[in-house]
Amino acid sequence: MPSPRRSLAALALTGLIAATSACGSSAAAGDESLEVWNRASPASAEVTKKVLAAFTAKTGIKTKYVPVLDNWDGKVQEAVAARNLPDIIINDSGMLGTNVSQGLIGPVDRAQIAGQGELHERAWEQAKGYDGKYYAVPYTVQTVATLIRKDWREKVGAEVPKTWADLVALAKAFQEKDPDGNGKADTYGMVVPASTERGYASWWASTYIWQGGGDFLTESGGKFTPAIDQPKSVEAVKWLRNLFCKDKLVIPGALTLITKDAHPFFETGKAGIYLTGPYLFGRFDKSLGKDKYEAIPSPAGPAGTASMAEGENIYLMAGSKLGDQQKKLAEYLISAEAQKIGMAGNSDGAIVKLPVNKSVDVLAERKDDRWATIKEVYEKDGKYFPNVPNWLPFRQRSAETLNKIFADCGTDVQASLTELAGAFKTELAAQKVG
Repeated sequence: MPSPRRSLAALALTGLIAATSACGSSAAAGDESLEVWNRASPASAEVTKKVLAAFTAKTGIKTKYVPVLDNWDGKVQEAVAARNLPDIIINDSGMLGTNVSQGLIGPVDRAQIAGQGELHERAWEQAKGYDGKYYAVPYTVQTVATLIRKDWREKVGAEVPKTWADLVALAKAFQEKDPDGNGKADTYGMVVPASTERGYASWWASTYIWQGGGDFLTESGGKFTPAIDQPKSVEAVKWLRNLFCKDKLVIPGALTLITKDAHPFFETGKAGIYLTGPYLFGRFDKSLGKDKYEAIPSPAGPAGTASMAEGENIYLMAGSKLGDQQKKLAEYLISAEAQKIGMAGNSDGAIVKLPVNKSVDVLAERKDDRWATIKEVYEKDGKYFPNVPNWLPFRQRSAETLNKIFADCGTDVQASLTELAGAFKTELAAQKVG
């Protein structure tokens, strides 16, 4: 995503409510079709079409589906400027605060959503705002896992890593012991999407910061204070910087990589370790081969095995002329039927990762033990980002700072994180939670 400060400037609150009053272009033109957007690859777009077709067959309500793969934020901004937002957006749970602050969504009466009690209570957390109100309906959840080239690990004679030290040792072996057997020094330890774009450097680093005992913010009594400059956070970031500087275990160009562009480095045999989401199982099974890699919980840091949790919500966009239809689609999307269709077996088009509906058995649907690992990690160690009114400014600013620290091996880490903590304090005051 672009810098939240730029986004907020481009989508200034003045006039947003007027803009959203024209939400649902199809309805405004007399077409009663629900317009639905999500971020989708060609494969996941096909699965989304199947889900929406099943909804129409069941209810008679037509939909107009718009899949978006690139420049998501820009296209949403264009829709706001044109006063032409869709009726429903399915997108990252991390966008909730931004959508609320910009007036693009309003509160959702959870009690009025048919089937809401069938959802895992933990899933509802990602649909809740700082004020305790719900502003969306949860659709899917997940946590990250560490993917490892199993064939490489066996070739270099290493065990499955259990700790950070094991992980570093394995990454070094992947670089030094010719795991692909081609006689060339052309393999690397880790794939790392450390770009500032969409805050990826912060997204990737968060799991390790938490595992090191650090944090971005701490909360007490509804008020937050910066924690990114505290000793354990500093030590975790220093450890991360060593991956780039001292040990040099990451792929070249990592500092400008977003996830979409990082994936090929793993599947084409350039690097052997990748902390990422389980949504890539289907893709990598096809491109690399299921027997060539393994998915494990992220090896433990000094403070444990915390793992970044996230998901997607169903956002009922404000001002839609099709309020009843919006609600019916949301209710269908969380049903067991729709969740199963969205899981699409174990294909690379799956749009539901871990189901939010308690009656859906992920193993029965996917028949893949790797998803048992993801489910266990989510339930035991999954950790969401702090529930401030709008997390995105914190994510973007921390990504910019971390990117600079990883790029400059001579940077004073403590000073950089102290400066970041000052920016966090200013943002907390602006959001009235500091």
